[in-house]
Amino acid sequence: MLNYIWAGLIVSSFVFALGYDVRDFAGDRYRNGRPLPVTLSFPDGYDPAARRVPVEIRIDSGQYGSFYRTEQAPAAAYPGYLLQSEQGTQLRFAAGAKLPEPLATIGKVSRSRDEELQGRLVGFTPPAATAGVVFEPVRFVKLNAIATAALDFAKTGAEIAIGLIGVLALFLGILKIAEDSGIVFALVKLVRPILRPLFPEVPADHPALGMIALNLTATVFGLGNAATPFGIKAMEELQKLNPSEDTATNSMVMLLAINTASLQLVPPVLLLALMGTQINTLIFPILTTTVLGLIVAIVATRLLGRLRGYRASDPHRNPPAPAGVEA
Repeated sequence: MLNYIWAGLIVSSFVFALGYDVRDFAGDRYRNGRPLPVTLSFPDGYDPAARRVPVEIRIDSGQYGSFYRTEQAPAAAYPGYLLQSEQGTQLRFAAGAKLPEPLATIGKVSRSRDEELQGRLVGFTPPAATAGVVFEPVRFVKLNAIATAALDFAKTGAEIAIGLIGVLALFLGILKIAEDSGIVFALVKLVRPILRPLFPEVPADHPALGMIALNLTATVFGLGNAATPFGIKAMEELQKLNPSEDTATNSMVMLLAINTASLQLVPPVLLLALMGTQINTLIFPILTTTVLGLIVAIVATRLLGRLRGYRASDPHRNPPAPAGVEA
């Protein structure tokens, strides 16, 4: 079902983006191929033989508003330069200039390698101060933005996944050592009085309690990278007690709810690295919020587990029929 929802969201986003792009194209929002009137002044004088000539660019607010049919106004002046060659004269705005819409969007398409808005200068006959500048055509802005975002996040997802390989290998290796050395079973005996009321379906000496304890300990102390492999291992152990392959037990739901609440006594390592000693101002709000979230998560899980609909789907109350036997 979730796959259908994601597919619907993706298709909807493309449909809306295409609708916006068609509307912009029909209304000629970006005035493709039409010269924008500009006024040029040369602080150091104009040299027709120079390849690069500094220039100050002025755009009349009234002309800009009527040209692009917008209420946004440009700045009083923009620094830039003329780039003169045998192919013609090119006008470039200095990098970092705060441009109004839709000129800012045009700047994402018609730009140089130095991230400068650039356009072809037409009607320029020195030493005349007026001219027009034609930018590269702008089409399918929304569709291109969606495609770019999808590629960027796909790259980010791959980098995160590859980066987690080492973390998972490290902590799962430590976990294996703890299992073979008996540390996990000793931990089970230690945390049994605390966790048994929350996970009554788990046998008293089952290693799942130890995995849950390790997962919650890592979460409480802000070790997110360690909490992930411990949480996965805890779910695997809980699944061994689950008579159903496709329905979560109350214990699995409780573990997920507690992890979602993310009780933390120590701020996350990443947040500590970013804020330094200023993190002290957030310790009490973090603690208060996560404690309240933990209480709400536990109470909500218990209450929902008592409702008739959820009790009917509980694998321990209504185990699935054996293979080959009709329910």
